[in-house]
Amino acid sequence: MIEIKNLSKTYGEGELAVFALRDVSLTIAQGEFVAIMGASGSGKSTLLHILGLLDRPDKGSYSILGEEVSRLSNDSLAHLRNSLMGFVFQQFHLLRRTSVRENVELPLIYSGKKVDNKKAIEKLEAVGLSKRITHLPNELSGGEQQRVAIARALVNEPLVILADEPTGNLDTKSEEEIIKIIQSLNAQGKTIILVTHEHEVAKFAKRIINMRDGRIISDVEQIPHKMIRENEGDITRILKESHSSIEKIEFSEHVRQAFRAIASNKVRSFLSMLGILFGVGAVIAMLALGQGAKESMETRLKTLGSNLLQIRGGSAKVHGVSGAAATRFTNADVEDIQNMKHFVSKASGSVSGSGQLVYENNNWNTNIEGVGYDYGSMRATVPEIGRWFIKEEYTKRDKVAILGYTVVEKLFGSKNPVGQIIKINRINFKVIGIAPEKGAGGFRDQDDVVYIPLTTAMYRVLGKDYIDRIYVEISDVGSIKQAQKQIEELIIKRHRIYKDSEDAFNIRDMSEIREMLSSTTQTMSLLLGCIAAISLLVGGIGIMNIMLVSVTERTREIGLRKAIGARAKDVMMQFLIEAVVMTLSGGFIGIVIGILVAVILSFIAGWATKVTIASVILAAGFSILVGLFFGIWPARKASELNPIEALRYE
Repeated sequence: MIEIKNLSKTYGEGELAVFALRDVSLTIAQGEFVAIMGASGSGKSTLLHILGLLDRPDKGSYSILGEEVSRLSNDSLAHLRNSLMGFVFQQFHLLRRTSVRENVELPLIYSGKKVDNKKAIEKLEAVGLSKRITHLPNELSGGEQQRVAIARALVNEPLVILADEPTGNLDTKSEEEIIKIIQSLNAQGKTIILVTHEHEVAKFAKRIINMRDGRIISDVEQIPHKMIRENEGDITRILKESHSSIEKIEFSEHVRQAFRAIASNKVRSFLSMLGILFGVGAVIAMLALGQGAKESMETRLKTLGSNLLQIRGGSAKVHGVSGAAATRFTNADVEDIQNMKHFVSKASGSVSGSGQLVYENNNWNTNIEGVGYDYGSMRATVPEIGRWFIKEEYTKRDKVAILGYTVVEKLFGSKNPVGQIIKINRINFKVIGIAPEKGAGGFRDQDDVVYIPLTTAMYRVLGKDYIDRIYVEISDVGSIKQAQKQIEELIIKRHRIYKDSEDAFNIRDMSEIREMLSSTTQTMSLLLGCIAAISLLVGGIGIMNIMLVSVTERTREIGLRKAIGARAKDVMMQFLIEAVVMTLSGGFIGIVIGILVAVILSFIAGWATKVTIASVILAAGFSILVGLFFGIWPARKASELNPIEALRYE
């Protein structure tokens, strides 16, 4: 069944080179019970590892039923280790935080078969551990742990059992029990290859091979072997399967193994999640702040109007002395501007002043705005409660008023003011609406205002015969500059302004202010998002560090998994899933915390916040990418470990 020719294996190079095997040739038939003996350093364990496909020779030939296996791919070797070979290790190599049954089930995971609890239990019963199924390895004696290792080696019904010093760490009674189990396996037709340095163990073998300095010095058959060929068909099938690229493990099993590994190291896993948790929470909270600020700003920007020009008398300079008198506008100016139909869609005059408001026993000093009929739609001031005044009321100088939210609160409290009569500078006015809430603008409360018709304000309340401001809505945003120039020419001509025109009046493009404020808000949102992303990146680096530590800490576990049939991609997938699961778990908790922080900031600090679905999806997606990105290197490092070197790792 097994034939090796001129195998050699060297560790190290140059003067430090150690020749573990030197031109070893050997054949082993089906059903044999072979004991390989020799002093420490004789090469017996190296030979066993090569026979068990855990290591590769430097040169020589190794074939099973004529199939050369020394040149097979790593995936093919993993399949043969899982299906054809069963390894019993001297150090047991049981997963510490995993139950006895789950340890025995491990080879089934990588066999492509459905994990069968009954099969694992059956093998444990066969080695006399039916009552220890749910125990952890540290709750078992040495002999019991070795029997678990044997049950694990048998669970996939391998045809070859390789045992490396299976009784080396056991007492006499446990040693006898293990030998009996091995003998019974051989009696069932299993091929046994056993490494030992004890003559008391070797005497039970049918054939004894002695080694020294990497060479076979004797090969004695104690009991003549009877040729067995009944398993050749199974071996041939397994060899053919090793060449196929069929996926051997379901994704659900990868997930199950990842969750098991995470649960078995709760503190380490929680610490890994913390970085992502705070990072995602920061992303959600910062984006909520940015979005809230943006929407708040957009609400306020609506009050500026769309494609709007503001015309005022006097200089646009904040400080300085003007040599020209400020231009005083009239309703005729508004009408002439309104008649520029090619550019202008609406125009409205405005006057302002202050006044004393009285309702019953309450009084309040506030700003009075006299505005034209179109002002409401131009400046987003049309009431949501009540109505805007009509053209007839404007023409007749009716005493109707629309109150801002602050005025309503001061005069009426929670009472609805619509339909009530108030006094403005001792003149009775009927309240017909409540203006939309606008909030603070600079140092001024934009809701502390009363809107009345322009004609009423000029001739009944404020006593003005001129207009303070003219608001002009331009039809097309692309023609604002041209319209501004035409309006300037019109005003200069009407008011006969020949010099210092820039000091006599000024025209302000409100759309520029909108763009500036909007750009500022977007920059702030981007800045907040970048800060949060940096914290998430730091959390990802923490995940990578923990995963690298995990790879180092679990080196033997990785070696064990590869020894029982795990391919490199299986190991890599498990570690990647672990990283993604930890980042996702931390991400979901972070989303909840981020939403809570946003709500707290909104209620306690009074900041405008808004959590959007897009920000949640962004944070969750970014956490997955962080897990994948920072998990790939540790996962790849784990997958590239040599199984025998990993098992020897201290």
